[in-house]
This record gives sequence, C-alpha cells and structure tokens, in this order.
Amino acid sequence: MDVILVQDAAIDEYMSQVLLTTMPVNLLGVSIVNADCIDTAAMQAAWKINTYIGAPSMPLGLSRARGWNPFPWEYRTDCIKQGTIPALADIPENSAWPPYPDGDAMLEAWLTACEPGVTMLVTCPFTPLSNVLKRKPALKKKIGQIIWMGGAIGVPGNLDPKTVPNPPWNGCAEWNAFWDPAAVDWIFRHTTCPIIQFPLDITDQAKITTEFMARLDTQSQAGMRFSTLAYQSYGLVSAEPYYDMWDVVTTCWLVNDQHNFFAPPTTMKLEIDVELNATQGCIKPKKGRGGRAVQVVQKFAADGGQQRFYDYVATQFNRS
Repeated sequence: MDVILVQDAAIDEYMSQVLLTTMPVNLLGVSIVNADCIDTAAMQAAWKINTYIGAPSMPLGLSRARGWNPFPWEYRTDCIKQGTIPALADIPENSAWPPYPDGDAMLEAWLTACEPGVTMLVTCPFTPLSNVLKRKPALKKKIGQIIWMGGAIGVPGNLDPKTVPNPPWNGCAEWNAFWDPAAVDWIFRHTTCPIIQFPLDITDQAKITTEFMARLDTQSQAGMRFSTLAYQSYGLVSAEPYYDMWDVVTTCWLVNDQHNFFAPPTTMKLEIDVELNATQGCIKPKKGRGGRAVQVVQKFAADGGQQRFYDYVATQFNRS
C-alpha cells in the first residue's frame, strides 16, 4: 500500500509517523503543515526523529497552507519539547534548513508519480490536500482512499474555552475541522474517493493509559529504542487528561483487516458548518438530501479490539 502522510507535528502525529515505518506500507513521504505546531521546531524535531529511527532520507516537506482559526500557542509548543527529549537531545539539527523543502510541491509530485490507489493519511486539517487538488484536479484520480482524523459526530468537540475566546468557541467542533472548515467542505464536495473518518467518538477511547506507558517503559529498559522514543514523547503529555492517541489510532486503520481493532464503520452523509456562527467547524449528519457519504469509525470491536490496539502499538514499538 502506497501511503502519503499529511500531519501537523503534534506529539501523537510524530508517533504515527514512526509507527508507519514499522508497518507493511510504502510511505512515499510526509508533509507537515504549520497548524498544531511551530514550523521550524516541528521540522527539526521530525528530522531528529527520522535520524533516530534510521530513516534520515525519508522525504519530508513543510506545507505553506494557512488556516482560519489558529491552534492555541499552548498546544503548538509541544513540538519544541519533542525535539529536546533525552533520546533526541544529542542529535544535531539539519544544518541545511531553512529553507525547508516545499511540502505542497512534494505532495503534488508524489501524487503525480504514484500509481492510482494511493492512501492519503491526513491527521491534520485538510488544507494542504485541498489546495493541491484545487490546483491539479486530475490528481484526485490517484487517490484510492482518504483516512482522516477529524470531527466530532456524537460526542462534544475539543475546543477548550480556556484557550479559545467565546466566540468563536463552541462545544461541537474538533480542531482539525475548526482550523479550516472551508477545506473540509471542499474535500466533502469535490472528491468522490472513500473517506474513512476517525472523529473524537473513537479517539476519545484511545487514552494514553498508565498500562500502555508501563509497557513502553519496560520495553525501553530492555533496550528497545523505539519504545524509548515513544515513552519519552508520550511522557510529555500523558498527564494531560484531554490528550488522546488521536493519530496513532487512525493510522492503525491501515492494518485493521489483519487485526480487527474496530467495529465496522457507519456510512453517514455529513456536512460541515463553514459560516461565522455559533457552530462553525461542526460536522454533523445531513438531514434530507445532500451531504458527503463518509465511513465513520466510532467504536472499537466489541471482542477486545481496544486491547488489541494497545497490544499492537506496543509490539510495533518493541524494536531497536
């Protein structure tokens, strides 16, 4: 499976990127957008991580995409902490940067060169992908599926009123949709490939548990370097009650056929509110005609899918 990752450098997204390198997929490249991060720190942390895991040549670019509602600075500074964890502290930054490789041009090139059927794994706002497809509509034919972490369907959103003024704060939007609602709307309206969506409904069930952290710690002490990286990275945020494994759980869809982590998705016709009103960025089922048919993953498999998820991730990180 050919995979392109578009992410915005939250700690769990870095772990998603590392997890991809352990999976039976062909990762064509990674484009980072300056959304839930700070561009320079985000790129250098990504470089350090790739160097640490032995993948310094992984194609990595910085998107020029811009959003509407900026992430709080409190969230965006996590990428600075990421680059200074003990596992990465002695790895030098890439002295050739900046300027950074153009992540939008790279995304366009990857889609142009790949065979039809590529999987777009988007763990951030849709803006980088929508911008490229607006410029080159023919590239839509190359995409076999879009797997997206975003939205909140049957649960509250994750805009914290302590970090977002009211307005525009609301109780139903999720950040990857709220950053640029118009980009979500464009993807919903102008693409026809399958979209598998991982909203907060399922990611709320993927906490960074004490049991999971203890397992990473044990594996780290046994010399497993990937576990050391994951343990120290998640240790930066594991005490935060709202922090979930949003992106790692989404990434695990790529191997769900082999491991049965999730209950079957529910096909829903969805729409997003793009207006400047009290529900901007909220994604809800469309009543009546219209809406985009999306496969929404809402639950783990009832026969132990959640535990299989944690076991799988820990096992994948149990390597040196």
